[in-house]
This record gives sequence, structure tokens and C-alpha cells, in this order.
Amino acid sequence: MKGVVILGSTGSIGRNTLDVCRSMGPERVRVTGLVGGSQWELLAAQAREHRVPRVAVATDAAHRELSKALAGTGIEVLCGPEGARALVADPACDTVLAAISGAAGLPAVLEAARRGRRLCLSNKESLVLTGPILGRIAREHGAELIPVDSEHSAIFQALQAGTTREVRRLVLTASGGPFREWPAERIARATRDEALNHPTWKMGPLITIDSATLMNKALEVVEARWLFDLPPEQIDVVIHPQSIIHSLVEFVDGSVMAQMGVPDMRVPIQYALTYPARLPLETAPFDLPTIGRLTFEAVDRARFPALDVAYDVLRRGGVAGAVFNAANEVARAAFLAERIAFPAIVRTTERVLERHEVAGPGRDLAAPSLEEVLEADRWAREEAERCLTS
Repeated sequence: MKGVVILGSTGSIGRNTLDVCRSMGPERVRVTGLVGGSQWELLAAQAREHRVPRVAVATDAAHRELSKALAGTGIEVLCGPEGARALVADPACDTVLAAISGAAGLPAVLEAARRGRRLCLSNKESLVLTGPILGRIAREHGAELIPVDSEHSAIFQALQAGTTREVRRLVLTASGGPFREWPAERIARATRDEALNHPTWKMGPLITIDSATLMNKALEVVEARWLFDLPPEQIDVVIHPQSIIHSLVEFVDGSVMAQMGVPDMRVPIQYALTYPARLPLETAPFDLPTIGRLTFEAVDRARFPALDVAYDVLRRGGVAGAVFNAANEVARAAFLAERIAFPAIVRTTERVLERHEVAGPGRDLAAPSLEEVLEADRWAREEAERCLTS
């Protein structure tokens, strides 16, 4: 019996996780807590269906509404980062699925690591911001870090064939997003609706825009460096439009292990929950003749410069990951609000990193503390806003 807390239960990954929990059945998994943002009505319905003892929401307004909606049910309603931390600290919880976007889920993720939980990571920012810190806490307290992102789950699964010492190269695959075949001048004029029209995946607006800029793959390069403890020169990216091969591992003897499957986020979610076991899951058939052909392309770094920024972030080290993530979040929000053009998302991120190199907080720190990471995150958000208005 697994006791699972879902951080971000109202988002796409959270909803898929609840589907997996239904499939696994109450004899294998019990949802002991749910954490949501502002969608209190959906969270209330989830809490009732799964009979969770406690839930937490991000804002005071959502807390008031959710408390009224769950009055008389016996479900305790908590609020804010402290509420989320309380859920993962509960002894009934042994597994945490982290799917809150941005830095908001970081306190609960670090608490889960301190408690020695199995930490199923769908939150890229946890490792982008605090890779060395989270890794150290996990080692000290015996927490398991298991990836949920399809690409990192694919690498994790392929690595069952060997150790990281035997790895020559990790290859992350990318769909290429909606602008894969667009010339640079057309990308420069891309609209919000065009960027949200992903050809393969149905995701929320944040990850969909990151897919269009390839910023999601840039974040995944940084994440892979800390998750698998390999230097950046051993991490590559290739465009694979069919999204059937989710990523590959090339070993030192030339063997290559690829994890494949019809795109379905429930597969890596369930594997993270049940590892090292595999349980049955109703998925679309893997029919090679129907799939037909698998193709691959190099990333055009001129049209999609986000990857170059990621490798620069790893070269800088310290709090650069926090600056990178925060600047992207601010610029992405500005594009979604139609304040800036599409190419300005990556340009703004680059400008903030350049300014940080000159005058940003913590720029010379080799091993920053959490407080220093959060200060860099705060500074980068303010600096990104200044870039957008200057």
C-alpha cells in the first residue's frame, strides 16, 4: 500500500496521476493528500472522490471557498506552502508526486526529501533551481528521486541496463513543437494561439509555450545533469517529431537503449509510483506498422537558441539555474499576455543572465544555500520585468 500526496493535483500531471491511482486500485495505493492552486472546485471534487483526509491550496481566497465546499466532510483544509509541507510530512505519506509548476512547489519538495520519501519529480524547477541542494538532502535522508517527465523517465528506465559510469551519452528527444518547420522570420511573428497549438501533446499553456521555444528541453538538459550526475558534454538533444522514442542512453560499448511507447503520461507516472515493479495499464496498442516511420533531426540552434542558454547556465553554475528559470517564467507570462513577441522570451532570459553575471546576487557562489537560490530567483523576476519595460 502506497500513501501518495499529489502536489498539483488539479493540473494535467496531477489529473493523470489520479487516473493511475484509480487504475492501481485502493489495495495498492491510497491518496493521503492533495495540493492545488486556485481551482478549488476541482480540488473539492477530487478530495471527495478519493476520500483524502487533508488538502491544501495556494491562496487565502481559494482556502475560504474550499473550506466552505468541504464543510461537514471531515476533510481538513490547509493553506499555502506550510499546508503543502504538512501533507508531505504526514507519516501516512511515503510517496510524493511533485507536479506544481514553477518555484511554488519547492518547499514541499525539499520537505519530502528531508522526510526520506519517494519523490516522483514532474517539477523541472526543483532540480533546475536546487539540483545540488536537493541531491544532497536526498542522499542524507535516504529519499528516492524518480523522474516523471517522459524524457527523464525514459533515461531512468534505459539505465536499468547499465550504470552511469558506463554511459557515453544521454540523448533527450524533443518533438520540435509547433514551429519545427517554420523559418526564422515566421517564428518571429508567431502569435499566442499558434504557439499554444502543439502537434503531439495536450498540455497546459506554460509547458506548451516552453515546448514552442524549446525552453522545456533546455530546462530538461539542466535537470538531467543533476538527476543523473553527468557533465553537460554528455547530454545531447535531438528532434524526434513522432514522440515515440522518449529518450535514449548510449553506453561506452556502443550499445544504445531507447525507451519507446505511444505518448501517454500515465506510463511514466505509474512507473515512478511502482518502481521497480511494473503493473498492467490500459494504453493504446504499440503498432509499429501503423506508426510507420521514425525520423530525427538536429536542433537548429539559430532558430531555437534556448538550448545554448541551458549549456551556458551549467557552465556558470551556482544560482544561474534559478535566474534562468525565473527569467523564463516572467518572459513566458509576458508573451501569454501578448506584451512581447515570441523571440523575446529567450532574448529576455539571456539578458537577465548577462546582467546577473555582472551584478546579480550569488553569482560567484559555487555551492549556494536555499536562501541564496531564492534571493536569486526574486532578483531575476524583478530584473526580467525591468528588461521587458526598458
